[in-house]
Amino acid sequence: MTTATQAPATSAEGHIDPAAAFVPVQTRSERPRSFDPTDFGEPTGREVNWKHTPVARLAALFVDEETEAGVAYDVDAIADHLVDSTGHDADVRGEVFTPEDLVSAIAWKRGANALHVRIPAEAELAEPVIVPIRGLGADRHGNAHIVIEAMPQSRGTVLLYHSGSAQYAQNVEIIARDGSQLTVITAQRWEDDAVHVAAHQARVDRDATLTHAVISLGGGVVRVNPSVELAGAGANGKLYGLSFSDAGQHLESQVFLHHKGPHTTGDVLYKGALQGTDARSVWIGDVLIGPDAVGTDSYEANRNLVLTEGARADSIPNLEIQTGDIVGAGHASATGRFDDEQLFYLQSRGIAEDEARRLVVLGFLGEIVQKLGIPEFEAELFAAVEAELAEGTEA
Repeated sequence: MTTATQAPATSAEGHIDPAAAFVPVQTRSERPRSFDPTDFGEPTGREVNWKHTPVARLAALFVDEETEAGVAYDVDAIADHLVDSTGHDADVRGEVFTPEDLVSAIAWKRGANALHVRIPAEAELAEPVIVPIRGLGADRHGNAHIVIEAMPQSRGTVLLYHSGSAQYAQNVEIIARDGSQLTVITAQRWEDDAVHVAAHQARVDRDATLTHAVISLGGGVVRVNPSVELAGAGANGKLYGLSFSDAGQHLESQVFLHHKGPHTTGDVLYKGALQGTDARSVWIGDVLIGPDAVGTDSYEANRNLVLTEGARADSIPNLEIQTGDIVGAGHASATGRFDDEQLFYLQSRGIAEDEARRLVVLGFLGEIVQKLGIPEFEAELFAAVEAELAEGTEA
């Protein structure tokens, strides 16, 4: 079994050559998968999928042992949408999800029972299903597997809302079945000492749409990696992200969008703001257009606004195309400071510099906030961004 950080060399005939030197895995589609933690080595920070992550701060999540519950779920709030999911062989569990790294494999093994949220066939939910997930302390270590399933022709929104503090490893398995329209939002409003490492894996079936959003505004280290397969003909994936990193925070997302079926469309847009010494954000975006994904139209972009000295944003877009019969594909990445022309324009209209900066940041991040479709949550996020800005001004 190969490790999670290497792929074996092959001969000209396509057979594995055990005597040949191993070569590093470079593309997202090459990464080995396994449910067994022993098939993955402990990350050192040199591996392609860990080299931008502060692995020393994740040490508790590399240990494969039973722990006390690290988080608490308010299941009463979602009782009408819960489906029993007991044991690793429970119905649906594992239909889409297979771990890609050590943390995810441990979370699979130690999370014996899943939290399974299902939207019934042809149902149209008027209100979002909000799943409160509260950390029980920075010294508590939790593992979890969550299944979110939209049955055929259904429509609804599921919001995973994280707060408190914990050392939390989380797998989220998402299935948007034929003709469904599913929105999944994961909001990280953790305390500053929390560590949250999550792997989201999704499949979008024929004529279905998945809108997936990662909102990271709290936590010491937050690494949420979504992987979305547009499997069915006419499947549509919209992947959005918003982050605001303060001093000492590390906020990361490694995004993988796989166009597998024909005539699929993808839109990836992540935006981040950073302020304070050692504020850090990492975005890696991989788009794979497979050989059968004819008629694909796909675009990914990441944009970062650096507000102070000492902050750093890493942005790495990648695009792999295996068919020439596509409508379009592209990617873009931009990281910079305030636009002086925007500030000058606002100040020339009598707006003070601090207020002008606030308006620029809110306008920059507001594009993502307004895509979520939950007015109360959008108002909370705008207020949170303003609070972050105010703290930066006071500092």
